[in-house]
Amino acid sequence: MMNLFTVLLFFHSLIRWFVLAGLLIAICRAYRGYTKRLPFDKTDNALRHWTATVAHIQLMLGIYMYTQSPTVKSLFNGIASTNRVSEPVFFGAIHIGMMLAAIIIITIGSARARRQLNHHDKFKTMLIWFGIALAAIFIAIPWPFSPLAHRPYLRSF
Repeated sequence: MMNLFTVLLFFHSLIRWFVLAGLLIAICRAYRGYTKRLPFDKTDNALRHWTATVAHIQLMLGIYMYTQSPTVKSLFNGIASTNRVSEPVFFGAIHIGMMLAAIIIITIGSARARRQLNHHDKFKTMLIWFGIALAAIFIAIPWPFSPLAHRPYLRSF
């Protein structure tokens, strides 16, 4: 029997790739635009906006899942050991904390880039803020090879 948590976990796993792709494409375009002094066009602006929007959708899914996760609940019920970084500690503190920070950084970077007056500064702002957010996200994702908590590249139902 499939429940809402399982369905949302699948979509949270899937949307992660859209967030990563959006950030990578935005960073590449920002680097190219910054170094070649290109105009910040409608495509760049749409990419800035939709990258932040998809990241916010991912955040909403993640917050709901945080409140329903059996792994996080085990941490708060005192079942999980807190003397080391276990999966409950990773998901209950590290993952949520770093992802919240990354979304805040994306939001600030997107807003600041939009408000910049010249094209060069728009690209520079996007490059810096989105780059910092991407680094935080890479650290906080439970990759299959992670020593802290590992999950598959894509969840199934």
